[in-house]
Amino acid sequence: MINVKTEKGLLHRIEIGAHTLHTDVSEALGGTGQAPDPHDYFDTALGACKALTLTLFAKQRGIPLESVDVQLSRDNSEERKGLYRLNVELNLHGVLEDAQREQLLRIADKCPIHKLMTSTEVEITTTLGETPHG
Repeated sequence: MINVKTEKGLLHRIEIGAHTLHTDVSEALGGTGQAPDPHDYFDTALGACKALTLTLFAKQRGIPLESVDVQLSRDNSEERKGLYRLNVELNLHGVLEDAQREQLLRIADKCPIHKLMTSTEVEITTTLGETPHG
């Protein structure tokens, strides 16, 4: 279960089990800019999933991948038209052959979040909870 609660103004506390995160929006949008905005978390989910997927895959296959750095940039200029672009750059560290690097590049696009974002229909149901009036 994930809980998102207003902390102050547009700053919200996100509780995921024992973990606490925060989200906010920029000052230009009326927030304080004290925490990442929801789009940042969306983008981060993809980068983190690719890094974890590559690390696990390399470990299972004995590929000498020492670490992965993932950089993401977004182009949301056409988001309102239904197009949200994420550019992902992978920096693979370790003594890797070209074939291993290419294999890891292919595997990166098979991470579960990449699949979720690009090939799954997501249904969202929003309801009102039992909040006391006043």
